[in-house]
Amino acid sequence: MQINANSISSMSNWMNNSANNVANLNTQDYSATRTTMSNSGNAVVANSTKTANPTDLAKELTDQIVIEKSVDVNAQAIKAQDKMIGSLLDLTI
Repeated sequence: MQINANSISSMSNWMNNSANNVANLNTQDYSATRTTMSNSGNAVVANSTKTANPTDLAKELTDQIVIEKSVDVNAQAIKAQDKMIGSLLDLTI
């Protein structure tokens, strides 16, 4: 369950960077922030770096769809785990 929670947190960081890039689409001399995801042991980590490139709106919007779907999948996994633990606690001997 912790891996899913870490993944949601990393996706939140990625979404924040993407939203900031979109918000600054028309800002002159704005350099976009790129976020990459990596595995570090049992955790998913969001790595952010500034680029020399402006915001690519098509990339940002498609990334936001991927982020949304990833958060949904991780939330469903947490719900399923929670339901299984609840069922185990309801068992009587």
